[in-house]
Order: sequence, then structure tokens, then C-alpha cells
Amino acid sequence: MSRLNYFQHAPELANQYALFNEAVAKNKALHGLKELVTIRASQLNGCAFCVDMHVKEAKINGERELRVHHIAIWHESPLFDERERAALEWTEILTRLPGRGVPDDVYERVCQHFSEAELAALTFLIVAINGWNRLGVAFQPTPGSADKAYGLDKAGLS
Repeated sequence: MSRLNYFQHAPELANQYALFNEAVAKNKALHGLKELVTIRASQLNGCAFCVDMHVKEAKINGERELRVHHIAIWHESPLFDERERAALEWTEILTRLPGRGVPDDVYERVCQHFSEAELAALTFLIVAINGWNRLGVAFQPTPGSADKAYGLDKAGLS
């Protein structure tokens, strides 16, 4: 069954959310982290459209293929530095949202690698991707269906 196109049925809301996402993505504090965070949150949320999209973005933006494959196993992988690990840990805790909130030890560990402004920007990135994931899971757009519109066909993945 085909589900609704939320951009078509709520264009003002979808466009405003897209503008928010663009503003977040432009933040220089997120350089090198955006793909890791968006792929990991999308994996955790089971959003096929977003995993597909962000893997292609990672390739276009020069991320190493092996690192993309290792995002799912970042806890055990030697391919990520401490700052990237902190970003991935923050992504997981905010995506899974434990019942009692973010534990102090996690917050303190993450704060060792990010200034307050950087942590705020990273958190907004996680908020943004989790929202897109929920739209993707709810309405199930076909992975790859927007590749041409977003320039993702340049990734050479199909």
C-alpha cells in the first residue's frame, strides 16, 4: 500500500522543517559528524529511506566506505576517534531516550569533546534526523526515490 506524501499534504510544515534541517546542517561545528550521526540515528530508528539517503551523502562527501559500514558497530570499531565516538554515543542516547533521561556520566563524557555551542548544534542535528526518521517510518517513502531531486544519483550507488 502506498502511503501519503507528507510534503504534498503539509507543504508549509514540511518546507519549514526542511529549512530548519538546512540551518542545522550548515553549522561548522558538525563538520565530519553529520553523516555519522544521521546514518546511526536512521539505523536505530529503522528508517530505510534515511539510511539510503545518508549513506549516499556520506559517499558524495568523501566518507570512507569502510567507516560507513562500521557505523553500526562503532562501539567495537577502531575507525572512529574519541570525538566521533562521543557524537555517536550522544546520538544513541538521544535517539533511544532512556526512561530517566540522559545519565550524568554520559553527559559529562560527551562534554569532554564538545563546547557548549557544539553540543547544542549536535543535539539539534539529532533532533532533526529523529524527526525525519519518524516521518520516514510513518509514511515509508521508497529508498532512492528522491535521489535525482537531491543529487544523490552522483553517489553511483544503486
